[in-house]
Amino acid sequence: MNALGPNHNDEIIQVWTDFRDDPEVWAAILTGAGDRAFCAGADLKTYTPLLGERGSYDVRQDANRMGFGGITRGLEIWKPIIAAVNGYALAGGMELALACDIRVASDNAQFGCSEVRRGFHHCDGGTVRLPLIVGLGNALRMQLTGEHIGAREALRIGLVSEVVDLDGLKETAERYAGVILRNGPLGVRSAKESMLRSLGRVLEDALRFENILFSTLTRTEDYKEGPRSFAEKRDPLWKGE
Repeated sequence: MNALGPNHNDEIIQVWTDFRDDPEVWAAILTGAGDRAFCAGADLKTYTPLLGERGSYDVRQDANRMGFGGITRGLEIWKPIIAAVNGYALAGGMELALACDIRVASDNAQFGCSEVRRGFHHCDGGTVRLPLIVGLGNALRMQLTGEHIGAREALRIGLVSEVVDLDGLKETAERYAGVILRNGPLGVRSAKESMLRSLGRVLEDALRFENILFSTLTRTEDYKEGPRSFAEKRDPLWKGE
C-alpha cells in the first residue's frame, strides 16, 4: 500500500531535495507503485510507534523539521508538482496529495483522513490544507468522521481536478505537466510562490509581495524572450534564467 517507514521517508525527502536543486528538471509527478494505492500514510508498525517512544521535547522539535514525505512541511519547492492518485490516499498519503499543486485521480482512488480512527489527527498539513482546498464544511466532514470518499466525490468537492480510468492516469498527469512546461518556468514558480506565501497575509501586504515577485521576473532572460517570441510568431525558447 506504499506506506512509508522511517527509511523510506528519508529517501523520498532526498529525492525531493534533488528535484528542487536540479536546474534541468522543471516539474514532477508523484504517484504510487502498483495500482492499489497512492500512499496509505505512515507505516503503523514502524513509523508511527517511534513517535510515541521519544521524549516530549524531541517530538515537539518535529515542527521544525521536514514533514512526512518531504513536501508536506519544511521543504520549499516552487517547481510544480502533480499528484497522480492511483488508489488509496489515506492519512499521511492524503497529506502528500494535498501538498501537491494539481491532483488527478484514477476512478478507483479513495481519500481519507484515517488518523481519528487511531486516536490522533493529521500533523503534516491535513487539517491546514484540506479546508483551503475543499472548504471548511467538506474538510470537517472528512476529518471528524474519518470516512473515505471516492474519486467522483473528490472531484465534486474540488479535491482533484480530473478523474480518469486507471490506465489513463499517467498519460493525464503527463498532459498536465506538458501544458505547464510550455509556460515560462520562472513565471510558473513565481506564481506558485506568490499564491502560497500570500496565504494568511493581509491584502495590502499580499499585493505588495506579488508585485515584488513580478518585478524580479522583469530582470530575467525569460521575461525578454516571452514578448520577443510573440512578436516573431514562434514558440518561446525558455532558459529558466
